Amino acid sequence: MIFDSSRWTATLAGRRVLITGAARGIGAALATRLHERGARVALTGLEPDQLAAVAAECGQAPWWSCDVTDRGGVEEVVNDAVRALGGLDVVVANAGVAAQMPIIHGDPAILEQSLRVNVLGVHNTLRAAGPHISHERGYALAVASLAAAVHAPLLGAYSASKAAVEALGNTLRAELRPSGAKAGVAYFAELDTDMTRRGFDTKAASALMNAGPSSSLLSSVAPLRVGIDALERGIARRSKRVVAPWWVGGILPVRMIAQPVVDHAVQRGLGQILDIARTEQVELTTPQPESHR
Repeated sequence: MIFDSSRWTATLAGRRVLITGAARGIGAALATRLHERGARVALTGLEPDQLAAVAAECGQAPWWSCDVTDRGGVEEVVNDAVRALGGLDVVVANAGVAAQMPIIHGDPAILEQSLRVNVLGVHNTLRAAGPHISHERGYALAVASLAAAVHAPLLGAYSASKAAVEALGNTLRAELRPSGAKAGVAYFAELDTDMTRRGFDTKAASALMNAGPSSSLLSSVAPLRVGIDALERGIARRSKRVVAPWWVGGILPVRMIAQPVVDHAVQRGLGQILDIARTEQVELTTPQPESHR
C-alpha cells in the first residue's frame, strides 16, 4: 500500500497533541512525524535525556518526565501541556511495558507492573486529558496491541493488560460521543522497535520463535514506519481502529477463530520452552522507577 502523506498534512497542521511514552519507539517516531505534518506536540516519558532529544527534533517541543502510574503527576503534566499548547486536540496514550511471564511459576511482579503501566497508566492519561479533548475536534487514542485480541504463551501479562486497554478505549468512545470528540484503539503486531527487540531477547522467546515453521506468525516484525503511517492516518481521520500491518485488521473480527490457530501453532516444544522461561530472569522493556521494582 502506497502512503500519500500529503493527504493528511492539512488535516494535522495546528493540531495540539500530547503523546505519552515519547522517549523512544512508537512515541518518539510519532511525535517526529506529526511535527513534520505541522502539528504542535507535547511529550512525556520516563527518560529525560531521550525526551529532550526527541523534543529538539520537534521544534523544541515542551516535554515532561512523568511516570504514568502516578495519577497526580499525570494530571499535572496534562494541565501543563494544555497551558503550553493553548489547549489540546489529541491525546495518544502510548506508554507501555512488556516482559515474558508464564502463568504458572512466572514472576507475578511482571503482571503487577504491566497492569500498573499499561492499564492504570492509560486510564490516568485518558482521565486527565479527557476534559480537554471533549470538543468537536477532539480525539483520544489508546495504544493496545494485537495481543489484546489473540493471545500467545509467555505473553499472559501483556495480553491481559492490552485487552484492558482495548476495553478502556472502546468505553471512552461511547462516553465522548455527546461532546463530539472521538476515541480510537490501536492494534499493532510486532513492529521494529527497541521494545520488540528487548522483548524477544530472551532464551525462551528465541526458542518459541524458532520452534517450527508455524511459529513464524508470532515472530514476523514489520518496519516501524508501517505503524507510524497507520497512526498518522488514524489521527487525521479520528479513526475507531488503527491497525498495522494491514492484515491485523482482518484478524480482529475473527479473533475467536484465530485463537485456536495460534494455540495449535505454538505447541511444538512448548513444555521445554516454558521450563526455560520459569527459570530465566527478565526485565521489563522500559526501566521503571525504583519505587515500582
